[in-house]
Amino acid sequence: MLKYIEINIETESQGIEAVVSELMNLGITNTVVEDPRDIEDLMDKKQTYDWDYLDDEIIEKMKDKPKVTVYFEDTEENRAHIREIELAMSELKAKAAAGEFGQNMDFGTLQVTNKLDDDAEWKDKWKAYFKPSKISQRLVVKPTWEPYDNKENHLVIEIDPGMAFGTGTHETTSLCVKMLESYQKENDKVLDVGCGSGILSIASALLGAKEVLGIDIDPVAVEVAEENIVLNKVDTVAKAQYGDLTKGVDYQADVIVANLMADLVMMLAEDAAKHLVKGGYFISSGILVEKELQVVEHLRKKGFAIMEVREDGGWCCIVAKA
Repeated sequence: MLKYIEINIETESQGIEAVVSELMNLGITNTVVEDPRDIEDLMDKKQTYDWDYLDDEIIEKMKDKPKVTVYFEDTEENRAHIREIELAMSELKAKAAAGEFGQNMDFGTLQVTNKLDDDAEWKDKWKAYFKPSKISQRLVVKPTWEPYDNKENHLVIEIDPGMAFGTGTHETTSLCVKMLESYQKENDKVLDVGCGSGILSIASALLGAKEVLGIDIDPVAVEVAEENIVLNKVDTVAKAQYGDLTKGVDYQADVIVANLMADLVMMLAEDAAKHLVKGGYFISSGILVEKELQVVEHLRKKGFAIMEVREDGGWCCIVAKA
């Protein structure tokens, strides 16, 4: 039977995105996030969706601290990731203590633990925590394995994120979708930078974009995004391709959406202006509220006009006009 290494990083809700970002810097993208706040939110939505109960195991998870988990097949090469992750979390803890993410940010212990186990289904463990969720006024995201009775005639995004980042339930994704609903127009061309599992690309297509290009530096994410685009029957409009931000991309868009991190958003800003038509919108998220003013000022310096900033759960989404 397949043996796997399970590595757990204990954190707080505010620290999840920073932990995931550090792991991505190590080339690790197969992250599973467990946050009791998500389960509480799911329970609040119980009346909205066509399901009657949560498993006892999931209810029990509400007592736990938030954590980020990664799984690897048990090989000598993969065992080296344990020490890499421990060092990365130690550095992240030092940065947080020094106030680099804001004075009131609580990233928790960032304790790293690991275990070796037998489980033929280890790659599918995270599926137990992914349920249908309304992420905006018009859009619902649901996993392929969950039923959903679309009584209110929502636009439904059906995805299987596989081992790619992005189930659509995070505040940053929801914020981006809400801004797309507000600012994207019929027949717009959209560029989705850091497309992950393709949720924002699919959302743009369902909202009436005439053309959508998703870009991601992770080839696994590109493959998963392409599969989800086909699954949602928007492959005549949307496609995903491998790339590092917008480097080497020849594309003029009416809207650019980027659910990244504050530093990457600022890095992207100048190129975003070049890839937008005059009057186009740059929608960015993955930004902690503590970094909001820094990003806003940077966007202004790059010639953008700030149209709107919206916050949710310690995160913000910024809409800037070229």
